[in-house]
Amino acid sequence: MVVALLALVGLFLSLYLSLYRLGYIGQITCAVGSCERVQTSKWSVLFGIPVAVWGAGFYLTTLGVAVLATQTPAAASRGITRLLTTMTGAGVLFSAYLTWVELFVIHAVCIYCLGSGVIVTLMFALCVAEQTRPDLRPA
Repeated sequence: MVVALLALVGLFLSLYLSLYRLGYIGQITCAVGSCERVQTSKWSVLFGIPVAVWGAGFYLTTLGVAVLATQTPAAASRGITRLLTTMTGAGVLFSAYLTWVELFVIHAVCIYCLGSGVIVTLMFALCVAEQTRPDLRPA
């Protein structure tokens, strides 16, 4: 359930950035960093779709899978946990790439993007911990 909660927080964060990038919010509020510079860079679009929209899709999918994991029997839940671990691992790698682009290409940092990176890293760590947890059922 914690992964689902983190995915929900990530979804709200990415929706905020998506609304800004799509022009529904006139100005982005960013107390630390250069969010607007990052969000308006050419790196903020992937295959013609804003990266924030991709992020919202990722978090929504992760939320659905995490909720499904809580509703399935323990045996099937192991497979879903593997799926979540793979998904969030890919999210960590993509987030690390985007952070690298922010630091070394754009030379600006978006605090919301970094927050998303922290969220996906926490989700991944929780999934790995669950994946490596010994089965508590008797043999």
